[in-house]
Amino acid sequence: MANVANAKKKIKQINKRTLEHTMLKSTVKNAIKNTDKAILAGNREAAERYLKLAIKSLDNAKSKGLVHKNKVDREKSRLTLKVNKMEVK
Repeated sequence: MANVANAKKKIKQINKRTLEHTMLKSTVKNAIKNTDKAILAGNREAAERYLKLAIKSLDNAKSKGLVHKNKVDREKSRLTLKVNKMEVK
């Protein structure tokens, strides 16, 4: 346990940041899952809506350094391709 005041403060800061990062990662995962569910259901409007949310949350996570930029680009590309293929069918 920390005894110095600045160490105690740093522990609080780390806990707060960890909680924020956990919530952001959860938002990213849920957005991707919701997009995939809408694609499987065949609901084009919902898929496009969730795709926009997924792209926004992925970019946000990338800007904070939580997810590697190449992974973000790969996820966005895959989701966009899936949504675009719905139109062809």
